[in-house]
Amino acid sequence: MKVLVTGAKGFVGRNLVSQLRNIQSGKAKNYALSGNELIIFEYDVDSDPSELDDYCRQADFIFNLAGVNRPLDQSEFMKGNFGFASTLLASLKRHGNTCPIMISSSTQAALDNPYGASKRAGEQLLFEYSRETGSKVLIYRFPNVFGKWCRPNYNSAIATFCHNITHGLDIQVNDRSVVMNLVYIDDVVNELIAALTGDENRVGEYCAVPTVHTITLGEIVDLLYTFQSSRVNLTVPNVGNAFEKKLYSTYLSYLPTNQFSYPLKMNVDERGSFTEIIRTLDRGQVSVNISKPHITKGNHWHHTKNEKFVVVSGQGVIRFRKMDEPDAEVIEYLVSGSKIEVVDIPIGYTHNIENLGDTDMVTFMWCNECFDPQNPDTFFETV
Repeated sequence: MKVLVTGAKGFVGRNLVSQLRNIQSGKAKNYALSGNELIIFEYDVDSDPSELDDYCRQADFIFNLAGVNRPLDQSEFMKGNFGFASTLLASLKRHGNTCPIMISSSTQAALDNPYGASKRAGEQLLFEYSRETGSKVLIYRFPNVFGKWCRPNYNSAIATFCHNITHGLDIQVNDRSVVMNLVYIDDVVNELIAALTGDENRVGEYCAVPTVHTITLGEIVDLLYTFQSSRVNLTVPNVGNAFEKKLYSTYLSYLPTNQFSYPLKMNVDERGSFTEIIRTLDRGQVSVNISKPHITKGNHWHHTKNEKFVVVSGQGVIRFRKMDEPDAEVIEYLVSGSKIEVVDIPIGYTHNIENLGDTDMVTFMWCNECFDPQNPDTFFETV
């Protein structure tokens, strides 16, 4: 199948072409589309115009993602959105190619402004073309699209906010109560690839991305600042919320290249170190413990706090003794980075962990609650 993508270097185009290439190379196998015979034609504003005519002659499917969003002069809306579509369709007619064609429109096509008018004109042109030639047309009125590789300070509030906040710049919010309808770029790409296989999501005479997120501008801004502060308070987003998960992924894609990492507070003494990595409100905390050779840590128990220990490097032993039985036997679990396993730390058992090796032992620890110095629920007792 030969697929033409116009606007291939734009936001949606780059993401679509990237995934089509993954399908083509066999890296993405979760689609009803074989990459063996997939050929991708990419066309953008800097391409040779003669290439467009040749691509239109060969194409089996066309994604027309080319368009103008922020021209210097409003007259360029009609030229860029309606004019290019006219050129594209004229080329298809010239070659008698009636392949399916998808066009990227906008929910603003329903509005009375120059941009909306140009998009509406493009839609009508495609409907007329379909009636004339019998070609299958797929018109998507996208709401606001967000995700990686979207140009900031252009026509996306989320892209601009993500860029500014990650770069320490101010943002301007005129009305926090503005309600936004948003679609995530991966959902857009998945829908377009589904359309390529004839499984588009139709709503009347138009097509639509099935998953739309509705949220206020103020809520978006609050989430973004929460992401920014998470490097200090060690929190993570609620990935059970689909929008928050997608927004956080988008936010991270705008980090400056010299700020991918951030420091953690290492609590260091002669025995080694203990460092908190992640703290959550409802899933506890994750930490890493480094023990020097032949060092024993712990010798305490908890009423409610429970933990999971995973030794990932070195070798040691975790010991337990039940607190309500004075003569209880000491239970031992040998642990090693060469055989990674989880050891649960039940409540009511005093416990310790000893490094039996001659090198540092590294243990990842999960606890069901974040450490609270006012109520540590930790009581010293030798195993």
